[in-house]
Amino acid sequence: MYLELDKIWYDVYASIIIMRKSARIVGDYRYLLSRKWDASKPKITFVMLNPSTADAKQDDRTLRKCIHFAKSLGYGSLQVVNLFAYRATKPRELRKVTDPVGPKNNFYIQLATRRTSLIIVAWGTHGGFQGRDKVVQNLISSKQTLYCLGVTKYGYPRHPLYLKKNTKPIIF
Repeated sequence: MYLELDKIWYDVYASIIIMRKSARIVGDYRYLLSRKWDASKPKITFVMLNPSTADAKQDDRTLRKCIHFAKSLGYGSLQVVNLFAYRATKPRELRKVTDPVGPKNNFYIQLATRRTSLIIVAWGTHGGFQGRDKVVQNLISSKQTLYCLGVTKYGYPRHPLYLKKNTKPIIF
């Protein structure tokens, strides 16, 4: 009986997926967000507009959707960087601050996009603010193919939050 309980405990414990969470946050800026659940699988990087509430401890709705896409595509970890590192729950808040990009943001974008298997750009229609979408595309190595989860009618890469869960990446 005791051995059976041990085996049951082991089976339940073995099926638990442990997720490592980390974030690089300095003041009002979040430069990098990471989640890892399977080190044996490749890493995916999402380049979005700006960080919201997710941090090293909690996930927000957008991050949960990105994790879903990453897992469904066979990845074991993800990184999130943004065109603008300033933390805001609404894109219009970016226009109210002196430096929405953040002093170290370009460094973290380059770092994250160099160490990844797939890059998904997903900044939505506000990416053209300050021409930041073009700046970031130029920062990312020309050797990397950029993917997106669809484009808006104006040609911007769609933000993942409101997309169907079976959406597949396409070349941007």
